[in-house]
Amino acid sequence: MSQKKYLVIGGSSGIGLALSKLLVQNGNEVIIASRRTPEIPVTHIPFDVITDEFPAGLLPESLDGLVYCPGTITLKPFQRFTDQEFLNDFTINTLGAIRAIRSALPNLKKAGKASIVLFSTVAVAQGMAFHTSVAVSKGALEGLTRSLAAELAPIIRVNCIAPSLTDTPLAA
Repeated sequence: MSQKKYLVIGGSSGIGLALSKLLVQNGNEVIIASRRTPEIPVTHIPFDVITDEFPAGLLPESLDGLVYCPGTITLKPFQRFTDQEFLNDFTINTLGAIRAIRSALPNLKKAGKASIVLFSTVAVAQGMAFHTSVAVSKGALEGLTRSLAAELAPIIRVNCIAPSLTDTPLAA
């Protein structure tokens, strides 16, 4: 079995780092695009979801998978959220994923059978107090997942995982 190539956006911390370590341990090539340098020996592409254009030119010609891990958890009563806070969460959680997928799509298509994995939150389906902003942006991400799964099948499989609170630096 040949080595597979995975792009993990936000792979230098939390769930993204744990996934990257597992992929490397299983003999895969991992490219991490993140603000921070990862603590594991992988190809690192410096990338900030909010300020940077996605660096598609630095990706390998073919990608077997893309995982989008960046997230926010701005918690407070609905009436205290500003428009800018909603926009910031949407930019990181949803628009960042859209930009990354759009940029890497040619590379994913070249693999023949590829995967995209996105991360939502249980707050979308459960409805949790003080989670309005993250639920709005991650709910949009779930809609993106369903639409892309229909549009890109059977060449590219698209899934979204919605974990509950996870022991990560973001949750702390």
